Amino acid sequence: MSFFQALIMAILQGATELFPVSSLGHAVILPSVLRWAYDPHDITFLPFLVMLHLGTSVALLVYFFKDWAALIKGVLGSEGQRIQLESFHIFWLLIVATIPAVIVGGLFEHLLRSMFGSASSAAIFLFLNGLLLLLTEKLRSDVPGREVRCIAALTSRDAVVIGLFQCLAFFPGLSRSGATMCGGLLRGLHHDAAARFSFLMAQPVILAATVREAFKMRHIPLQPGQMHIALIAAVVSAITALISTAFLMRYFRNHDNWAMTPFAVYCMGAGAAAWCFLHFAL
Repeated sequence: MSFFQALIMAILQGATELFPVSSLGHAVILPSVLRWAYDPHDITFLPFLVMLHLGTSVALLVYFFKDWAALIKGVLGSEGQRIQLESFHIFWLLIVATIPAVIVGGLFEHLLRSMFGSASSAAIFLFLNGLLLLLTEKLRSDVPGREVRCIAALTSRDAVVIGLFQCLAFFPGLSRSGATMCGGLLRGLHHDAAARFSFLMAQPVILAATVREAFKMRHIPLQPGQMHIALIAAVVSAITALISTAFLMRYFRNHDNWAMTPFAVYCMGAGAAAWCFLHFAL
């Protein structure tokens, strides 16, 4: 992978990991469309991906530091008993929402990605990701007087539903953030609350995946030049992810009625265009 390609992948990871448009789908489709020559199965590609995810994780920690600090202070009881119970409940919801992905990922992740990890499959799932976003907005708008809930009002059952939606992201092209936000919206959250819960869920998930992949690569020999490129890419990914998170949280607060629609249109258009290009232009 050239330095230019590494920068493009870093920007792509930092933006699409949080936007509801599937970072994995774009990472699979873009190199095929652009005919990049690097081999994603090369042993040096895994450390590069680990560094990109580490950058994204750091960005989420920086942006939501006040949220995590408030939750920890609440759990410790420094804000009173009511806040303590509420903080314990939110931590419990985050744990419960993560369990389905841990189970499904442990059992089927490699199978799903080996079966559907081609650029053509990712383009199809990217199109389906757009349909999911559009259908969620339609279902949400078709229920007049729908109860609006805050994160603390969610139940364990709601968390399981959102966690099951997260499992869709094991198909390259279906967005983790998009799926979890759809789950949150269908359980009564506003777009900004659904996004906040999704991003809080993402922090431990991305960090755990980074640690797991880092453990796998402990015996991989790396050249100093490769690590230099990976470190720069991680910084670029972190900066891009931080900007993306700030933009998205403001965007979801100000466009609650139709916030997913532009992303849905993009995914359907990009997925269809990529599939046609891969089948008829290559």
